[in-house]
Amino acid sequence: MDSISGNRRFWNQFSGAYQRKHDAQIGAAPRLWGTYAIPDAHLRALGDVAGKRVLELGCGAGQWSRALAAEGADVIGFDLSEEQLAAAARAMGAVRYPLVQGAAEHLPFASTSFDLVFCDYGGLSWAPPHLAVPQAARVLRHGGRLVFNVASPWFEACYDEATSRATTTLRQDYFGLDTIDEDQGAVSYQLTYGDWIRVLRGAGLVIDDLIEPRPHPEAANGYNKTDPPDWAHHWPAEALWVTHKP
Repeated sequence: MDSISGNRRFWNQFSGAYQRKHDAQIGAAPRLWGTYAIPDAHLRALGDVAGKRVLELGCGAGQWSRALAAEGADVIGFDLSEEQLAAAARAMGAVRYPLVQGAAEHLPFASTSFDLVFCDYGGLSWAPPHLAVPQAARVLRHGGRLVFNVASPWFEACYDEATSRATTTLRQDYFGLDTIDEDQGAVSYQLTYGDWIRVLRGAGLVIDDLIEPRPHPEAANGYNKTDPPDWAHHWPAEALWVTHKP
């Protein structure tokens, strides 16, 4: 399904409100993963980026790209939304890096261009993975890595639309997750663990790790409500995939 126009329109409309609500958490410190802002220093997913050519696949207001550029990465911030990119440009600071508008399904970069492609709830949550993953693999150099964080299928399967929260009861058909209606014509994507493995392997990638971030029981989720509040301490709310191109 072609979700590009709907998602572009959605994020252009939603960008300002999203950044006002979440930038304080996302930009509080460098390299914070996911809805619980868990430091990469704890999860050890990204590694040293100094001197590496890096593509953030759905950079939003550039909180990650800004931090990695300051560490010496040759980073490009890429996003579908012009408004998100405008927010990234305003927040860029002294260390400059390029911003590129486009869709993860059709990356406008030459093959074997990057040492690292990554996103945190970015292009691989808002573009069909069976299209976006092969594009990410195409632009990776041999030995380059694709690292990305997405919602866990556990979280989606337990999400109660009526109360807008994750619960301890299965609510959705695990095998029917696929596309998620985000309103206003926007669509996000979710795969089962088996489908993620097939898509990644089908794109020629080697899966090095699957990290299921586990926040402390009292950790705050800045995005979603859960019942109980410490839901993600007991069940994986997110899936952080670490892969490389051989």
